[in-house]
Amino acid sequence: MTSIFTRLFSGLFFFIFSEVRADDRPAKPNIVLLLSDDLGWQDLKCYDVDAPSAYDTPYLDAFAKKGVMFWQAYSPAPSCSPSRCAIMSGNHPARAQKTHVVGGHPPYPRSDNERMMDPYYSGRMPADTFTLARAMKTNGYATGHAGKWHIAINHKAFPQPTDVGFDFSRSTRGAHSSRGIDYPSEGFATAAEDDPYRLDKNGFPFHQNNEDALDFIRQNKQEPFFLYYCTWLVHAPIVTRNKALLEKYAERMKVNPASRVDKNAKGKGQTNPFYGAMVESLDYYIGQIFSYLESTDDPRWPGHKLSENTYVIFTSDNGGVDGYTDNTPLDKGKTSAKEGGTRVPLIIAGPNIPAGVQSDVMINGLDFFPSILSLAGAKAPADKKFDGLNVAPLLLGDPTKKNLVKLPDGSVRDTMIWHFPHGGSNESTIIQNGFKLIRNYDHIDKPENPPVELFQLYKGNQRVDVEESKNLVATMPEKAKVMNDQLTAILTGMKASHSSYNPNFRGELPHKEKAPTITKVTENDGTISVIAKDNGSPIKLAHLIYSVNGGGTNEEWFQATLAKDNDSTYSIKLPKGATHYFINLIDENKFLRSFPEVIKEKGTKSYSKSALAVGVQKQTETPKKKKAKAKTKSQPKEDRNIPFDRWDTNKNDILSLEEYLAGPKGENLETRYKKFDKNNDGKVTRQEFVNPSPK
Repeated sequence: MTSIFTRLFSGLFFFIFSEVRADDRPAKPNIVLLLSDDLGWQDLKCYDVDAPSAYDTPYLDAFAKKGVMFWQAYSPAPSCSPSRCAIMSGNHPARAQKTHVVGGHPPYPRSDNERMMDPYYSGRMPADTFTLARAMKTNGYATGHAGKWHIAINHKAFPQPTDVGFDFSRSTRGAHSSRGIDYPSEGFATAAEDDPYRLDKNGFPFHQNNEDALDFIRQNKQEPFFLYYCTWLVHAPIVTRNKALLEKYAERMKVNPASRVDKNAKGKGQTNPFYGAMVESLDYYIGQIFSYLESTDDPRWPGHKLSENTYVIFTSDNGGVDGYTDNTPLDKGKTSAKEGGTRVPLIIAGPNIPAGVQSDVMINGLDFFPSILSLAGAKAPADKKFDGLNVAPLLLGDPTKKNLVKLPDGSVRDTMIWHFPHGGSNESTIIQNGFKLIRNYDHIDKPENPPVELFQLYKGNQRVDVEESKNLVATMPEKAKVMNDQLTAILTGMKASHSSYNPNFRGELPHKEKAPTITKVTENDGTISVIAKDNGSPIKLAHLIYSVNGGGTNEEWFQATLAKDNDSTYSIKLPKGATHYFINLIDENKFLRSFPEVIKEKGTKSYSKSALAVGVQKQTETPKKKKAKAKTKSQPKEDRNIPFDRWDTNKNDILSLEEYLAGPKGENLETRYKKFDKNNDGKVTRQEFVNPSPK
């Protein structure tokens, strides 16, 4: 057997492209990539297993009959931003150091109650990346983006779509804006002529996001076009402007939509009428794209419709949010590398692709870039490397034959990995020949969280345990070891970053006292020198975490490795333009020591005030932590910014009910959340949380 790194993501390959067309068909087909947001594997009616979906999706169900519906399709990551970067760049999130949303800040534990901390990971896709948009533009395509972007620290940060190859870009939220509809009985669209969300003849609100996508096609149909349409649906806020749809699902689910608790309900089953209305709205708006393609003459191919020479890919950026929807039989949801967080709907249709086919072949969003190029007869630069594979031979041949998805060495792909060293999930996974291994990073002294788990999802095409409910490690220890070793080899080859333990954790952790310390940091003529002490646990990594715009808008941080000069001394030349920096040391027990201690400035996303400023010579010593004094009534209250920062996982300074329910432990969490929500708008701002007062 060849090395797993070569067999799997040696998706590092060059392409031989061929045009696939009828004799008179235009040489360059149109490409439409439709990326929904947080849509679960079980949210489409056509994907029903075990129990019928509560949501109606007639347009996507009909679309599935016109192409190939994949049952084992996966997103590159279990959260939004890394999946989008991977699709656009062709690079695996672990290789790109872009494994979660936001990023681009120093690693730090959000409190002394946190056992582990996320690693450093990038805040964005590098602007000079040879993207799918650049590839299509280079090959003569008009390139358009509509909707959500999110490949940077926030939606508006650099780089934007037009910075990486798109000619056209619009990002309006349309009818999915939460303004004016924070109360279930207000903000619904009407038939009034002056209503910006005026209901159409079918009773659906005008949706500018969808109109933007249609505008691009209208403006560019006379030439080959590539449309990347990223819907904001069905991401939170869980709201709708469609009163009729809300009432339809409230009646179906036997739920009273007048209750604010129902709007953000997180319960078992598909029981949220607001979410149901959102799913059907998504289906309707996507259906308008289908209808336009099917009814509009192709200017480049007289006598034919646009749909006859257009490849359409529909999928989701990650699994459904567990609680807003129900991913059963899959376990967990978004922000988990278990099946509910990464398995997604995927339907592909277009010229010469068989209709009405259902396939069990594993596909990943990383495959889109090379496959689209192949379908378009386009080329990438000779040095462009991919972590996905060209699945065009599968699509244009027999979509049920997994042996048509081949690695450069001619072997059949049988393996995929995911890397999500973040939050409560904090895991990496590998799937190979129907088996799935999960590696849990936060497992020390946690019997409920074993180091590895092994499940058999399928035997051939026969479903066995997609629920991931029967851990086979005890009965198949050798299988688990082999797969775990393969996972290590792949992640090492990708230079993946890993989470670290917090040396300041209040509780017990083995070897915590051996965490390294920094005794001296000096800056001289642009070179940083560090003297460190390992305290009995050898230092394995030394990093400079630096910013080039410390204190500025969209403050961003980068990572560089220090050279080891001798047993206790490290050094590095300051990168050009650096303004502030921290020193990070990680020992063999995976404890991370940062100097100075990283402190996020209250109410901001800035860390520079606690960092060392470039040009100000430092000769410092790591301070010893003082023992915490017992609290007395006269002492100030705990800083509530700390738990807020810990639970605000998408770092938008707003605490959603979803985030709050995933944070603190205890009972009556929804009631407690409502007490913080002073203005009853369904969200808790930092100010509301930090300064609570009775309503």
